[in-house]
Amino acid sequence: MYKISKQFAFSAAHSLDGLPGDHPCTRLHGHNYVVTVHLRSKELNDTGFVKDYNELKVVKQYIDEHIDHRNLNDIMYPLNSSAENLARLFFDIFKPMLPELYAVEVSETPKTSAIYELDN
Repeated sequence: MYKISKQFAFSAAHSLDGLPGDHPCTRLHGHNYVVTVHLRSKELNDTGFVKDYNELKVVKQYIDEHIDHRNLNDIMYPLNSSAENLARLFFDIFKPMLPELYAVEVSETPKTSAIYELDN
């Protein structure tokens, strides 16, 4: 199995529901997010790629046009804007465009990340 990944960055604000009132994440705050798309294939294409990295510009374009410098609560409602839900949202958006996609990782900080991936 061949695997590749590429990272994309954006900044956005959010607040989380369902936490104790004194939890800092209930207040509106922002992150410099890093999204990593993970692709895999049993075979390489004629060029020797899983996918040409240039073809992943659809991810950057979507993030730049719809996510960057926005309030994620507005975009994701009624879902809570957790990193886990954001990873699933991105997976569902990009999978039809990138059939080799098997996982999306979202990092809110350099030390934390959430991953949504296919079971198989």
